[in-house]
Amino acid sequence: MTSLPLGLGLALGASALYALGVTFQALEARQAPAEESFHLILLRRLVTRPRWILGTLCVVGGWAMQGGALVFVPVTVVQPALAAGLLLLLVTGARISHEQICRRDVVCVLAITAGVSGLALTAPAEVKADGGPLAVSLGLSLLGGVAILPYVVPAARRRERTVVAVGAGLAYAWTGFSTKFAADALASGAWGAVVIWVGATIGGAVFGLLNEMTALQARPATRVFPIVLVVQIVVAVVLAPVLAGQGLGGEAAITVPAAVLSLAVVASGAAVLARARAVGAAVATE
Repeated sequence: MTSLPLGLGLALGASALYALGVTFQALEARQAPAEESFHLILLRRLVTRPRWILGTLCVVGGWAMQGGALVFVPVTVVQPALAAGLLLLLVTGARISHEQICRRDVVCVLAITAGVSGLALTAPAEVKADGGPLAVSLGLSLLGGVAILPYVVPAARRRERTVVAVGAGLAYAWTGFSTKFAADALASGAWGAVVIWVGATIGGAVFGLLNEMTALQARPATRVFPIVLVVQIVVAVVLAPVLAGQGLGGEAAITVPAAVLSLAVVASGAAVLARARAVGAAVATE
């Protein structure tokens, strides 16, 4: 019974580190030339900036804690819990810009808390094995294919950066699953599989990072973060039964509607809270 609080605690710690990391990264991304969008030269420029490196180190630390959380609780709990990082951005932005935290922000905080708690309560008592090699291969291939769409279809990235933000969310959903598989392989001592899944995670993270930084060049963070965050949460929960073999505990007639409702509450609360003035101030890229 102690595994759920431990895993949830690690997930919340990861969300805090991710929030800090993306704050520093966003500050530098907006200053990069627009012609570097969609090119690795953008990342090459950013890796020379100490503030961006500090943000990336926070993200790496968050990834390590996320991997630890996935050992104890399902991906259907860990990914939504990452939305809690918005709470840190809300408080930070309020202190930086002296923006008032309004009633709507408080409601969103309570919604995210209730939604994550609901998903935790509907999580299975035991984490099942993965969904099989074929399902994993097909599912991850689909996620990866859509994530790289802006690179193979130029029309998808013209004037509209929403597709790019969605691609970032899908890529991060990929890394959520690959991190789960790496954590499982590490727990079972399958070092070859650990290397493969860590490599897959790095590849997905590079695409996600490039998409996210490209989107931040043209759009404010409060327009990018909700899309990236909600996409990866929804995709992780919806595809978990297929890719990770993680269903819901208890009676399906009760837990499935409860899980769907909890997911909707988390996604809605995160989308609205990410647009709050205080959150925007914390990741201001002007």
